[in-house]
Amino acid sequence: MRLSTKGRYGVKAMVDLALHSGGEQPVPLKDIADRQEISEHYLEQLIAGLRKAGLVKSVRGAQGGYLLAQAPDAIVVGDIIRTLEGTIAPADCVAEGAPVNCERADNCVTRILWEKIHDSINSVVNSITLQDMVNEYKRLNGQESM
Repeated sequence: MRLSTKGRYGVKAMVDLALHSGGEQPVPLKDIADRQEISEHYLEQLIAGLRKAGLVKSVRGAQGGYLLAQAPDAIVVGDIIRTLEGTIAPADCVAEGAPVNCERADNCVTRILWEKIHDSINSVVNSITLQDMVNEYKRLNGQESM
């Protein structure tokens, strides 16, 4: 299973917001696009979905841009990925809310595997917050005291 650029770039953009907004200063989309080397047009599409989901908020005007809608320690990576990618599942039969259209679902030995993979992935992405990502970025870049 691979995430598309939506999920990968969305997480990068959200970490960038957490790093550069300071919680108060809106970050222009162009700045995020430049730092993360993402097309500004594509980033607009991703941010629109994140805004609709209540993960970011926009500030209009000359000093406008985007802010996280919640503190970085309140946003988990799983929320970002699910917003942009949809359900995180290795097979349709274990996707949240999806109807099970397989007549063998009750006796399917591989479904057990897909459920375990699904649960493991969700456990990981739901245990990592944006604050965790910011802390790791600072550690890797020798900025731990900031």
